[in-house]
Amino acid sequence: MPTFTSRARAATIGAVFALAAAAPVTAYAALDEDSAPAKAAVAPPGKPYVETRLFFGTQRPDGGPAVTDKQFLEFVDREVTPSFPDGLTIQNGRGQWRDRNGVVERERSYELILLYPVTEARVRNPEIEGIRDAYEREFAQESVARLDETARVDF
Repeated sequence: MPTFTSRARAATIGAVFALAAAAPVTAYAALDEDSAPAKAAVAPPGKPYVETRLFFGTQRPDGGPAVTDKQFLEFVDREVTPSFPDGLTIQNGRGQWRDRNGVVERERSYELILLYPVTEARVRNPEIEGIRDAYEREFAQESVARLDETARVDF
């Protein structure tokens, strides 16, 4: 394996600096309003919200019949809508997960998306946990997955 001499090392470093110096440089001269670059610090639209996604499986670990669309929508009307009457989104999905016995289960699922102001997070948290608990009890589920993210929302 060849070794670099001090002279070769210096030449390599010099070449790197020369290439960097020759790279194009963009400069903005604000001669008038039209040629000035756009302001980079523009606040995004909307207000700070929390986006909570709940993932509901439909297969029952005890081997019972899968949760139907009708059963799920009745559950939403009874357990979710009273706490989130302003709106929500339900998406159909296909999911997989490893159960407590180590078996990979594949099933039809629902994704429920809830949006609420960050200022309401403390009040909403127990309501959301109540929804998860109710679904697990009613449909013999091991869990309902939850994902929370902050978002900027504008209606």
